[in-house]
Amino acid sequence: VQLVESGGGLVQPGGSLRLSCAGVGIIFSVFDMGWYRQAPGKQRELVATISSSNRTNYADSVKGRFTISRDNAKNTVYLQMNSLKLEDTAVYYCNAENWRSDYWGQGTQVTVSS
Repeated sequence: VQLVESGGGLVQPGGSLRLSCAGVGIIFSVFDMGWYRQAPGKQRELVATISSSNRTNYADSVKGRFTISRDNAKNTVYLQMNSLKLEDTAVYYCNAENWRSDYWGQGTQVTVSS
């Protein structure tokens, strides 16, 4: 099983990025998917989740700016990030979880800097 994140990079404050996470070797549709992030010196924190039934949940710090979505046919989950702030700088990780299994990607760096 692999979760492969992509789409990270360097962006100016106020800019946008779209992260993707492709799942390999799993039946994507039976997993709740999530994005987490970890900034230097801080604990990993939840950013957004989307359940197998498409219910979404967001951290207060990203509500109204980030949107999580999924395409089960493509085994992919997305995180659209708009109005990025300096404090959004972190390594972003994809997670796939159900009652039986819990998988993590390797992470993609997002740096917001002027």
